[in-house]
Amino acid sequence: MRINLVALFLFFFHATGFGAVILQYHHVSDTTPKSTTITPAQFEVHLKYLEEHSFNVVPLSQIMEKIQNQQPLKDNTVAITFDDAYIDILTQAKPLLDQFNYPYTIFVNPAIISRYSNNKSKSSPYLSWQQLKALADEDVIIANHGFEHDSIARITNNLTQTQWLTKQTELLLKAEDIIKDKTGQSWRYYAYPYGEYTPDIQNWVKENNFIAFSQQSGAVGLNSDLTSVPRFPASMPYDKISGLRDKLNSLPFNIQLQGKEAETIFEYKQTSSVTFTIEADDFYKSGLNCYISGLGKQKIQWQGDNSFTIKFSGDLPTGRVRCNCTAASISKPGRYYWYSKPWFILKEGGQWYHL
Repeated sequence: MRINLVALFLFFFHATGFGAVILQYHHVSDTTPKSTTITPAQFEVHLKYLEEHSFNVVPLSQIMEKIQNQQPLKDNTVAITFDDAYIDILTQAKPLLDQFNYPYTIFVNPAIISRYSNNKSKSSPYLSWQQLKALADEDVIIANHGFEHDSIARITNNLTQTQWLTKQTELLLKAEDIIKDKTGQSWRYYAYPYGEYTPDIQNWVKENNFIAFSQQSGAVGLNSDLTSVPRFPASMPYDKISGLRDKLNSLPFNIQLQGKEAETIFEYKQTSSVTFTIEADDFYKSGLNCYISGLGKQKIQWQGDNSFTIKFSGDLPTGRVRCNCTAASISKPGRYYWYSKPWFILKEGGQWYHL
């Protein structure tokens, strides 16, 4: 029997090519709001799990460089990130991270850091520039979360989109310059505030030579879009090990969206379906499941082998909505491909929902 060596190579690469997982935290505390918090005790449980199960915890930059250079990612690779630069990262998280010798990234808002750093009469809930510089000197990655913590998707002051993005370019680069001046680092990594973005903003990110990180779930692979790199939220209520285990063992789904399917902002009741293009064969079609927040499990209609449609079982609820699609891997039993699509559903009349 003649063996097709090209097909064999592609199968081998597919079967051995893995992805990475990026975890997103905010507060590590017993007293801060639950929606953005993991307790120190539970955070330690997370870190112990990573160690006991031999996860390869690496700097965020290592994963990004592998993707940019199209180099295979080692299996069980994980990066740890924090948004907003809260002081409890230093007081509560750092001692635990140091104990395990795990690297991590902090996304900061320079305007907020500077306001609190300049106000000596009031204790700050945020890290100071002096503290961030000390962390940077210990090889903690300090990256850009926007000049302020304003959603870049919410155009204000009756500006056109072009005017808005011109203004945002100035603020993004100003934030990057301040981070470089204060910490000596400039990674050109940008975490979307509130995880909100649009296809036009993704193009803007690319034009400004940044890598952008979102807040929808999913593993990261060589085909990941570097203008919306997924991260798994790991704070409450998603902090239980039972759920974290599946996320840490997830695999990247190569799912693409084009044209109107890639849009993220809709007014309430203005969208009723979505069609995904998919490039994967290591799962059974019958095993693909998609869930939409507020609506639950959705019926999937396959359009041939490489695309499927979801006709929503109801109206997408106002607010930040996610469609999570998973499928069990055939070649890697016990592991799941995982993809998430975010939508930001405006109120009737086009008004934004409350943050």
